Amino acid sequence: MALFYAQGVPIGFIAIMLAVLASMGGFIFGYDTGQISDILLMDDFLLRFAQCSTPGDVGTCNFSIVREGLIVALLSIGTLIGALLGARVADVLGRRRAMSAECVIFIVGVIVQITAEHAWAQFAVGRLISGLGVGALSAAVPMYQAETAPPQIRGTLTATYQLFITFGILVAYCISIGTRNVSGSGSWRIVVGIGILWALILGIGILFMPESPRWLAKKGRFEEAKVALARSRGIPTHEADDNFKVHRELTDMRTAIEHESAIQATWADCFRPQNKQLYRTLLGMTLQMFQQLTGANYFFYYGASVFKSVGIQDSFVTQIILGAVNFGCTFGGMYVMEKFGRRYPLIIGGVWQSIWLFVFAAAGTAKDPTQNKGIGILMLVSACLFIFGYAMTWAPGIWILTGETFPTRTRSMQAALAAASNWTWNFLLAFFTPFITRAIAFRYGFVFAACNLTGAVIVYFFLYESSDLSLESVDMMYCDPSCKPWTSRNWAPEGFSSRAELVEQSKAAEAGKGFAGDEESRIEHKNVIANGDEDGVKEVNGNVKGTNGFANEKTKTLRK
Repeated sequence: MALFYAQGVPIGFIAIMLAVLASMGGFIFGYDTGQISDILLMDDFLLRFAQCSTPGDVGTCNFSIVREGLIVALLSIGTLIGALLGARVADVLGRRRAMSAECVIFIVGVIVQITAEHAWAQFAVGRLISGLGVGALSAAVPMYQAETAPPQIRGTLTATYQLFITFGILVAYCISIGTRNVSGSGSWRIVVGIGILWALILGIGILFMPESPRWLAKKGRFEEAKVALARSRGIPTHEADDNFKVHRELTDMRTAIEHESAIQATWADCFRPQNKQLYRTLLGMTLQMFQQLTGANYFFYYGASVFKSVGIQDSFVTQIILGAVNFGCTFGGMYVMEKFGRRYPLIIGGVWQSIWLFVFAAAGTAKDPTQNKGIGILMLVSACLFIFGYAMTWAPGIWILTGETFPTRTRSMQAALAAASNWTWNFLLAFFTPFITRAIAFRYGFVFAACNLTGAVIVYFFLYESSDLSLESVDMMYCDPSCKPWTSRNWAPEGFSSRAELVEQSKAAEAGKGFAGDEESRIEHKNVIANGDEDGVKEVNGNVKGTNGFANEKTKTLRK
């Protein structure tokens, strides 16, 4: 049954639940990201793992730059490896079982961390192992969500991954402030150990959701794909055979897969120039790189240390403020990416973020924030306004694009390469930030400001607008030589004069005006054929021609 309608199309309970549950993968990553900033300042953690000139005196304990960088950044090395392996695992096991297996790996890493006594290397290796699970999830989750979500709300549902990342960061901050005064190792072991709960929720719960219909279709399991489509669209499974939407989407998948099945996909295919494969691979990797170069993780990984250095008394509270802004604004980001598409929000967001990072860096460079309370407050406000823009645009937008930019045959591998780019730059920033900030202090913000502007320019010249299109139609758009990124907002498949008409056609079809839309339409179709009424046949089949434009155009493109 449908919970509500989006653009006239019914949206089922399962579609919402699978997006929310799969997004626990993002929550796990966010939680792991958020916890380390505060843990590095906890007394017991410092006494056990830092270098203390006077044993037992926490006031003399400090992490060397290398040790701090490795503890923070080894998670990212694990995620990089996990993202590359995750594509193959998701293709072999299926999206759901792959996520369950990756949760087990994450749990092993958590256990290694919480059993560390005095060896900082053991804790760092535990983060590396957890990172393997998190990285593999980062490849599987957006792909699963994009392949399963209805096109009308695909952006919103895929953006829940980023929403849950921000939620995980906020929850980590809140738990950390609650445990910081716990005596002994409980202050940090509780924070780390709770991560097992989140992995269990995802690992077990995802098994009750439908498998990706595109993965099932790729394996030749079309009947199961039809049932999975019906479940995620809020359509009773016994009505799947006669439903217009299921019929159309399954036809699109079958058309694409029948051609692609003759060619075994390899990693080399991701770098072939044909059909803009290389173009899309590099675009996905570049956008993920610039998501890291926005500077958001500068605040999430080292925020507690940053705001302690600007004279703010309780940096834990400051982290919660930033986390709350990040989480709250991501709801707005889900609306923005669905309402205004992908290109405009990313361009505007890049400019907005650049402005506030410039203010942050200029204020911290002009005066010593530890001696000037007003400067410290200005820096906090500018950081919040930067996070506001990031959470509304670049944070959810890049993960949405990772799920919907690539063709079915190579989607898992290209999504893995894009995620690997994210984790590579995540590691570089996490490891080298302590070195850089020691050398140039708050002028680091100028570097991020320039990167945000560069990212906005890249979006304008290279990114195609993919909102409101099925994944198969997105592939057709990238293969259309007459379509340019800056004109792509108006592109529509053959049979439609505009993307607006495409949306209206879907509404009409779902309302029962299209092929197999309702019983009346089917009876009328049969009657005109039986009576030999050629004009009637043409009129009733008018919708069939329009709605099958996706499959027809796809077939033509592939034959070329």
